[in-house]
Amino acid sequence: MFFTYLRRELRRRRKAALVVASGLGLGIALVIIVSSVSSGMSKAQDKVLESLYGLGTDMTVSKAAAAPGSGTERPKFEFDAKESGDDSTQSTDRVMVQGFQTLASTTVDKVGKQDGVAGAVGGLSMTVMKVDGQFRRGEFKQEGDTSQGGRGGPGGSAQPQGEVKGGGASFDVNSYTVYGTDVTKQDLGPLTSSEITAGRTFKTTETNGKVAVVDAAYAKEKKLIVGKTVTVHGTKFTIVGVSAADSGDAAANLYVPLQQAQTLADAKNKVTTVYVKAADSQQIDSVKSTIQKNIPGTTVTTSADLADTVSGSLSTASDLASSVGKWLSIAVLIAAFLVAGLLTSSAVSRRVREFGTLKALGWKSGRVTRQVVGEALVNGLMGGVLGIAVGLAGAYVVTAVSPTLTAQLGSSGGGMRGGMMGGGPGRQSASKALDIALTAPVSLSIILIAVGLAVAGGLIAGAFGGWRASRLRPADALRRVE
Repeated sequence: MFFTYLRRELRRRRKAALVVASGLGLGIALVIIVSSVSSGMSKAQDKVLESLYGLGTDMTVSKAAAAPGSGTERPKFEFDAKESGDDSTQSTDRVMVQGFQTLASTTVDKVGKQDGVAGAVGGLSMTVMKVDGQFRRGEFKQEGDTSQGGRGGPGGSAQPQGEVKGGGASFDVNSYTVYGTDVTKQDLGPLTSSEITAGRTFKTTETNGKVAVVDAAYAKEKKLIVGKTVTVHGTKFTIVGVSAADSGDAAANLYVPLQQAQTLADAKNKVTTVYVKAADSQQIDSVKSTIQKNIPGTTVTTSADLADTVSGSLSTASDLASSVGKWLSIAVLIAAFLVAGLLTSSAVSRRVREFGTLKALGWKSGRVTRQVVGEALVNGLMGGVLGIAVGLAGAYVVTAVSPTLTAQLGSSGGGMRGGMMGGGPGRQSASKALDIALTAPVSLSIILIAVGLAVAGGLIAGAFGGWRASRLRPADALRRVE
């Protein structure tokens, strides 16, 4: 009897049912779209951050750079001059550790032994500045910031200025970045965010090998291929692989084994950054506190800290989705639930004669209430189906269009950015812009939430209608007839 009456009433009141279902569907669709877009933005931010510190890295440990003027000197380039008046074609380079003060290699083991740490690996970031040209007797002195890094750094190609004292000169100044990677632990660090497109990556036995992996963009610019050699500060490295960054620019132009990097930079048993993977991603803050407490004098930066430095349209859109979008969804849902409840209550009021007659025939208030709630619940489920369909369509459109958002990565003044991208005092104003295509993935959890909202909407509407129906008496039907 219940289902027969339910089917008949829903068929007879199709327009009213469609209005209620549409209202609920609109609210549910908005929740799905906002949730999927927020999920897409979260993934976009993760992709941006991975381009800086590599896959699997939850935090980095570094040591803040010395304050400007505290004993640091601008690099000077000395050249062998011939007799006065003679031109001399020469080339020289200077290797400089990027950004931060170095840490002892033993720090890596100390960090790895802390509670909650699943893995730790050290790396050394360097900038190589090379000067080529014809010089007369004199000395070339670099002026301005030299920590800008090479083309692979976030600031793009550096164009340092200089002068030759005591003679004229015609010269080119170029810089590029080199990253020393621990070849025995290649599952952490910046190189993990790049894919080998030619050749191979490092072998675990090449701890001190004179081999290199070159970034694809830099290789194209300099016409470098697998098998060729590159010379860094007098040492020749054979290129064994070419890597392409998954997103944005690579962390360095050239990757070499850590021991070789330490030799080039005259930084034996030193690293600039320790990349850390937490055993539990939910305990990152506690692991950070443990490292700071047990290894004083270091700066620990998590991906959340770095995310605070992301600006641009991605950050703006993410903030809108998480704030305005969330509250808009809640407001629309509340409005949809209230409208559904009021419409159901109004529909019951128009059925006074019907329900009054049923009560006169012996139907109890509970049975009438269950009937009204059942109708409202079906309307809610219909709204859920409609909302899921519209929400999936909206998410598909967003993914198909894939609007491009820009992430501006500003310096955080320490931590990951400096350790991996050449930060430090000279790079406080530097930034790196990445273009990210937005997607709107819909997960099973979002669908389940939508179903739950549909049921909740139906129950709320049923509660309104059931309360109104329970107050009806058989005499109400007689008065309505009169």
